[in-house]
Parts: sequence; C-alpha cells; structure tokens
Amino acid sequence: MAKAIEKPKMAGKATVFINARIVDPASNRDEPGGLLVKDGLIADVGGHLRRNAPDGAEVIDCKGNVLAPGLIDAQVFTGEPGYEHRETLKTASHAAAAGGVTTMVVMPDTNPVIDQVALVDFIQRRARDNALVHVQTMAAMTKGLQGEEMTEIGLLKRAGAIAFSNGRSSLANTRVMRNVLNYAKDFGALVVHHTEDPYLSGSASMNSGEVAARLGLPGSSKLAETIVLERDVRLVEMTGGRYHAATISCRDSLDVVRNAKARKLPVTCGVSINHLTLNENDIGPYRTFFKVRPPLRREEDRVAMVQGIANGDIDIIVSSHDPQDADTKRRPFAEAADGAVGLETLLPAALRLVHSGDLTLLAVLKALTVNPAKLLGLHSGRLVKGAIADLVLFDPGEPWVVNKDLLRSRSKNTPFDEARMQGRVLRTVVAGETVYEYAGVERT
Repeated sequence: MAKAIEKPKMAGKATVFINARIVDPASNRDEPGGLLVKDGLIADVGGHLRRNAPDGAEVIDCKGNVLAPGLIDAQVFTGEPGYEHRETLKTASHAAAAGGVTTMVVMPDTNPVIDQVALVDFIQRRARDNALVHVQTMAAMTKGLQGEEMTEIGLLKRAGAIAFSNGRSSLANTRVMRNVLNYAKDFGALVVHHTEDPYLSGSASMNSGEVAARLGLPGSSKLAETIVLERDVRLVEMTGGRYHAATISCRDSLDVVRNAKARKLPVTCGVSINHLTLNENDIGPYRTFFKVRPPLRREEDRVAMVQGIANGDIDIIVSSHDPQDADTKRRPFAEAADGAVGLETLLPAALRLVHSGDLTLLAVLKALTVNPAKLLGLHSGRLVKGAIADLVLFDPGEPWVVNKDLLRSRSKNTPFDEARMQGRVLRTVVAGETVYEYAGVERT
C-alpha cells in the first residue's frame, strides 16, 4: 500500500541511501552512489556510499533506482482559502508528496485573494500545521487581482511572499505593469506574469486554427500571448525589474524570450507539463479535462517547447496544478472551467520525454529542481553537503496506468486519466523525513 506519513520533523538520526543512481542536475552528476542524511540535511553524497553505510545509520536500499533532489513546482493553484471544496493545502500536499514534489509555490487566486500580509501569514501557518511538503506563497501584485492598484510589495515580501503574480489573469494596464516592475526591482522581488491579452482571448475555448474550426469552438490566437510578452519585455528593458513569464506555449513566445536573454535582460520563462506532452488534437470529442489556460497548441508548438527545455531557453517546468470540481468541468466545452490537476503526474509525464529520446533525464530534472530553486532563491534543488535533505527516489521504468479516482487531489480533473505512464515515485523525503512511500500496491 502507498503510505502517507505525518508532517516531517527534523531527523535526529542518520539515514543512508545506498545502491542508488544519483542524479543531480546542479553538478551534472549521474552515477552510482549513495547519500547520507543527518539532522534533516545532506551530510555526504558520492560513489563511496554506494554500498557502505556508516555504523548506526538507518539503511535504505534504493535498488539502483534514481535518487534526485525533490521537485520544486512553481505554479500550484489551491482552493484555500475560499474554495476548499476544490483543494486544500493538506490535500494538495499529499498529491505533491506522491508526485515527488517537495516544495510547491501556491498562487494568490483564492478568496480572499492573497494580497495582504495577514493572508501570507495565514497560508504559512496553515501549511505549517497541515502540509506534508514545503509551501511557498506567491502574493498578488495588484489588489484583488483586479489589475488597477498595486499591492504593498515590500511588506508582502518581508512577510514571506516569494514572488508576485496576477494569477490566472493578465495585467492589461501597461502603466500598472511598469509600476509593478519598478517597485519590485527596489525590493529585489520577482514578477511572475500570465501572458494573455484578455481582449484578444476573450471567451475563447481553445487554440484558434483548423481543429477549433472543425469542432465549432471559439479560438484564441497565440498572438494574444506573444503580444503581452513582447510588451512586458519592453517594460523590463525600461525598468530593469526581474520578470518571469509563467507558462509560455508557442514558438513565437519562445523566440521573444530567447531574444530578451540574448540582450542580457532579467527575463526567464516556464512551461507547463501539459504543453510539453499534449497538443490541441488531444481535445478530441470535446474532452473538457484538456481545457487549460493557455490553451493546448499545435504539435509544432509543443515540439518547440520541448526544444526550449533541451537548449535551456525555457527555465522551468511546472504542473500548473489547477483543481476544478465536476460541476465546473462536466459542461459543454465552451462553458467548462479551465484547468487541470497535475502535481501527482508531473514527474511521470515529464519522463515520457526522456523515454522518447526528446530530452535527457538531467535536462528534465534541471527544469524541475535546481532552476526553480535559483529562480526563487531557495536553498534546495541540489544534492550537496549541507543542503536540506529534500529528495525523491523513483523508478524511471515502472509502467502504470493513471486512475483519476486514486489521485490524492480533492478534484480529479486530470487530462492523463487512463494514460499509460512509465516511471513511478517510490519515496519522497522532506527535510530528512519520509512523507510518502510506495510499497508496490496502489491504494483503493
């Protein structure tokens, strides 16, 4: 049975992982070895621990499976506070632990919106009391996510906000966006933006083009994404503020980011696992679990996203975990809510690209560990002495079939339902303590 363990506490004993395939993108390490954990930190790592355990240490035999830094998911929508029927911090953390995610960054799209110091503190206290994994908070950059008035960026950052976003909505007011970047720069804060012109995307249901026309659905051009991204890059050039495009989805947007980086601007970008592994054809007969934002694009754009990870132009991969209940998903496609859960399927879906030969394991894990750690200023995402012992042990070859009813998320809107996966998380360790362990039989 898969076991959910209580919230981790700092370990008082030593634990050694032997007979592992150590994969650490931060050091380009991919070799047989072992890892020693003591007091919640990595005490030693290397080939000399492959078969040798220090006296008195608890021994975990990895049986040749991959031991890597715990995943960092930089875009997780939850329902707490306000929409707990969709997801709570507790249920999201259980899904994260089962997916090898040891740190999740929650978005400000709640009710009330996370736009005040008291709400940042609320999330931190709720996470401390209920979550199995580390929880970081991304605060709103405009009050109520309305795009009209800036929040108190300095106070929110001091309270613990790790970055600032307008959530699922794009900030259409250019003056406000310029001011946000200016003020964020003063406090060394990261601005994360969903790039989609609301006037061009409007009530669109999917990517515009032949498939949308065939299905009779209103489409959204990729220009709605690229135009906003181009504007934002100009504003970054003007202000010098740190900027991250949350989830790009097309080749044109990738070109914009690549050009910005070539000009040494402080611009980064992410892509969701959905846009790396799925395309608009997967919508098929109006399957609403494939309705996400930004919409799934053409196959050429999906391939461009994969190439962007391979060459480093795209910095991070996120699950874009966005739980929606049956009442909002089981509707006609044009009326259904956007969003898909993804914490638990993030790693196995990404491993599809490794098994297909499109990406190396190091490239995938780099975008899931050390890169988001660097972006967000976290002291995790790497296997080095003294680092926090956030780890994932997984078998990259074990086949299994996704059953949405067995997912730990409170909502079940996964586009990967009944999909065949190859690669399963066996153990997740947070601060030296096991928070998830798979023992061969999935729970019922």
